Amino acid sequence: MAEAVAEEKKSAWKALGLALTNRKTGFMLLFGFASGLPFALFLGTLFAWLTEAEVDLETMGIFSLIGLAYAFQFLWSPLIDKVNIPLLRKLGRRKQWIVPAQVLLGTILVTMSLLEPKSQLGWFSLLAGIGAFASATQDIAINAWRIDVADEEATIDILSTVYQMGYRLSSLVGGAFGLIIAARIGWPETYMLMGGILLAVGFVGLWAPNASENDADVATESELQVRALRKAGELAPSIRNRALALVALLWAGAIGIVLTFMIMSMTYAPEDRPNPTDFTLNIGPWIIVATIILPALIAGWLSSKKAKGEHLLTEDEAPATGGAYALDHLYRALVLPLVEFVGRMGWSLVLILAVVLTYRICDAIWGTFAYPFYLGELEYTNDDVAFASKFFGVGAIILGLALGGFMLTTIGRMATLLIGGVLAALTNLLYADMAVGGANMQAFSDAIGFTYLIMQIPEIGDAGLAKLTITIAFENLAIGIAGAAYIAWLSSIVSKKFSAVQYALLSSLTLLVGTLGRGALGEMIENQGYYNVFILTTWIGLAAAVLVCFEWYRESRGKAAAGIVAPEAGERVPAE
Repeated sequence: MAEAVAEEKKSAWKALGLALTNRKTGFMLLFGFASGLPFALFLGTLFAWLTEAEVDLETMGIFSLIGLAYAFQFLWSPLIDKVNIPLLRKLGRRKQWIVPAQVLLGTILVTMSLLEPKSQLGWFSLLAGIGAFASATQDIAINAWRIDVADEEATIDILSTVYQMGYRLSSLVGGAFGLIIAARIGWPETYMLMGGILLAVGFVGLWAPNASENDADVATESELQVRALRKAGELAPSIRNRALALVALLWAGAIGIVLTFMIMSMTYAPEDRPNPTDFTLNIGPWIIVATIILPALIAGWLSSKKAKGEHLLTEDEAPATGGAYALDHLYRALVLPLVEFVGRMGWSLVLILAVVLTYRICDAIWGTFAYPFYLGELEYTNDDVAFASKFFGVGAIILGLALGGFMLTTIGRMATLLIGGVLAALTNLLYADMAVGGANMQAFSDAIGFTYLIMQIPEIGDAGLAKLTITIAFENLAIGIAGAAYIAWLSSIVSKKFSAVQYALLSSLTLLVGTLGRGALGEMIENQGYYNVFILTTWIGLAAAVLVCFEWYRESRGKAAAGIVAPEAGERVPAE
């Protein structure tokens, strides 16, 4: 028995070593960095530059609109799965989107560095908007690339962990480091430097591996899937077209609402512009319902028809032509990814959605109230919070991601998902203690000597900073472990055939959680205080951990039924 355990540990270490030395892992780190850097520069550091340039707050509010590109990126995710870019298709199915997006982003940042924000605000805002769209598009393609290239050596677990490490490092470079160097060399020079980095990443990305030798030919795969719709045993075109009409109407309505909001915000007088926060809070959830929830129900209806043998073709039909051909392609882009997912998961989809909606709920909601809690409730200074959350906190997250990646390799995906979820939930109790004075966190910090170390920091080091820093460190460590496991699990349940759409749709449900939860949580903070909120979020996090247990059991039963006897830690590739 002892020899078997030792052999298993040796195998895990070997698998981890192979994964970390694989060239796919190196490119994943690079792509993760490229994914996070524009987000930090467009939705964080940029506001510091605008403030220094004395741009008024009303105008800066318009720049917050570019965040909608990230929030609703799933709306154009079918293009990433379906469309070839002329002249670039030979780069590969995903790289034809990733590389030009990175080059475009680098060019935009360099161009912005040549402009004066206040006097050339029109061009400045236009470039920032295009950049956010390109950045969100890059994110879709990179997530799909990660899922597509995963294999037995570069596992989906390790790739997901390394991606997040790169992302977190870039937020530090584009955020805290960007502020530091801007104070020394100036904002234009800083953005030119960041643009040069992205241009270099785009150049190096040309050599990133593809999923297969035929990866470049998206059209061939798409055509095969469309032709398969006319085979015997598939749903009749009439029933498919009814479903397509409903889904297309819902998606067209959602896209129209978002475009209308963007046009009104950019062209109306300041006093007549819609409020971005109200739009995200009140309209955002309904967009999710229209483009994800209702289409999923329609997909479930189609899957049930197919399972019952109703409205099926009895013999092969000739490939469609003309308008019917266009409808088949549209069905393949909008509806088929959901039909495949719902048909594969069945009623298990309810459990999966429950995990998706609850597992990261604390992170999705808490971010909005973190600074009011640190600065307002606890009365820390900006320097205190910057040190604890931006410098020490980012390091703790990276450490948590590294630990999470190691756990994924050694004890398996679901075990790590459960442990990460429990730890993330329990760290809310640390904040609950801080909300009532932080006596326990202070005593712990004193006992292990952490307070003494922090007090050696010139100017800001004191006992109060020590307890804040160690609280944030524990939270971020847990978030790193949970995040590594969650992204790996989410990536493992989508199909490589529709990875861009399915992953974008599932991950976008975090928007639903955040927008629905922030208003209620803010009201609860006002009425009952932070302490009760942290107790509530602890229970929600523990409930999510219970759901993970059920999902673990479901996956174990599914593997047993399929005759898979290898341990989960040895599972290497996502579901097909």
